[in-house]
Order: sequence, then C-alpha cells, then structure tokens
Amino acid sequence: MRALVISGGGSKGAYAGGVAQYLMQEQQRDYDMFLGTSTGSLLIPHLALNDLPKIYKIFTNVRQHDIFSVSPFVQRKKGDREYVSIDFINSMWQFMKRKRTFGESKALRRNILKNFTREEYEIVKQQKHDVVVTVSNLSMNRVEYKSINDCSYEEFCNWIWISCNYIPFMSLATVDGYEYGDGGLGCVIPIREAILRGATEVDAIVLEAESLNKQKVLGKNPFSLMISLFGHLLDQVERNDIAIGKLAAKNNQVKLNLYYTPTTLTENSLIFSKRLMEKWWSQGYNYAKEKHTLGHFIDEVNV
Repeated sequence: MRALVISGGGSKGAYAGGVAQYLMQEQQRDYDMFLGTSTGSLLIPHLALNDLPKIYKIFTNVRQHDIFSVSPFVQRKKGDREYVSIDFINSMWQFMKRKRTFGESKALRRNILKNFTREEYEIVKQQKHDVVVTVSNLSMNRVEYKSINDCSYEEFCNWIWISCNYIPFMSLATVDGYEYGDGGLGCVIPIREAILRGATEVDAIVLEAESLNKQKVLGKNPFSLMISLFGHLLDQVERNDIAIGKLAAKNNQVKLNLYYTPTTLTENSLIFSKRLMEKWWSQGYNYAKEKHTLGHFIDEVNV
C-alpha cells in the first residue's frame, strides 16, 4: 500500500504541490493513502482526487483575506523582499474583545467548504483507502489523526481547518469540549502514522531544507520574535518526526522516500505571495524530476 505524506509549512505547501504533481503525473504514482499536517491537510483531499489543475489554481492564488477573518499581520514589500509585520490595531482589538489569539481564521474554513465539495468528499471515500489529517488536542496534550472514513463531510472539512490553525495567530477551535489547534504543534509530518495504518511504501514531502544553509534572522520586535521562536520549535518537532519515521520504516521494512526543499524557501511561511508560490510549485516539480533523473531519492530501509 502506497502513501503520500505532506508536512506542515504554510505557503510552502506550493512546493509540495509541485513535487506531488511530478510524482503523480510523470512517475505515475497511484497512492492508496494520503496524510497531511496543516498546509499538507489542505493539499491531500485534492491530490486524492488527482485534480492537480484545481489545487494549483487554489494554492497559487490564495491571499491573506482568504485565510484570516481577522489578520494579525500586515503584508509589506521592500524592493524584491516580501515580509509581514504586526497589525497592532487588529491585535489590540482582539485583546479588547478578550480573545486568546492574535487573529481569527474563519475565512479559511469558508474557503475549505467552498473548494472541497460534498460530491468530491464522496468520490474520495469511494476511491481511496484513507485520507488523514493531523490535529493537536491542546486540552489533552496529545496528537490525533482524523480519517475521512470516520467523519461526515462537515466534520472532515472542520478537521482540515483545525489542522491549519497556527495558534496563537489563528483561531482556537473547540470540538466536544476539547480545544484544538494546528497539527504541527505535535506532529509536523506523520510518517510513522502512515506506516501504522499499513503503508508499505511512503513518499514524504518535507517542507524544510535537510540542513540549515544560512543564518536565520530573528524578529526585531516581540511579536516577530515569537514567530521566529515558534518556527524553531516546529523545526525540532519535524526532525524528531523524521527520525521516528525512519526508525519505523526500517523496523517494518517500509520503503521511505524523503523529498526536502533544496534551500530554505522563506523565513515566514505566513506570507502568501502569488509570485513566490508559483515559483515554489515549479521548483518542487523540477527538484523531484532532478532527483529521479539522477537517482538521488532516499530509500531509508537500506540506510
């Protein structure tokens, strides 16, 4: 059974889309299972449908207002560099309303329901073995995996949304009395979960470079520093997930192919730029093509 696993990574999900396009179109990979965290959870339902043109159009055209109903960020441009800074007015308004997050992401939930229809949900359930999204149960301090086979259409779309909620910058969701947030807070790339669910071959797309190739620039104010620190912590979780995934693959004789980004794509994955995301999609496609042409993909069973 073959599985495609995609990590979290915000706007860098465009790169994963390019890698997946090459694997599915050129390598003719037919996946039985799809697992994703955060931005990966947005991609996998459409990849399960093999509707690459649709997900390309959606992903490369997303804007801040498609995600945030209340945005804690202001997107700015200085020369060729795009960056975000704090929106003090919106953040203060959230404090005044006694909200626990700097922003709200209800617009993202509306867009998920708009772009992934009930009919598409039924097709995926009939044609694929499983589609799984990762969420963090903050009340119980545990990671949970939500399968399309165990959820109604509305429930599954809600779990996709919850998987993307990067606390404390996006909405904190409550389900059955428990509070949930971004799956990446507990598991950035669920390789081990794919193996536990019966995968015998896993293609895992990791939206980070395999090694840090340049010095990181930390935030210049408390808010942006917080973003930098969260990124650092998620990097550590991701490395741990990969190490556990490699061990599980070796112990279960599972073929594991890892696809990293060749460089650090961005210091802030909450920037959604059409120009950058189109570029990253092409980079992902070309990088996967190069790895297969040269035979440099990684089979962790033999490590």
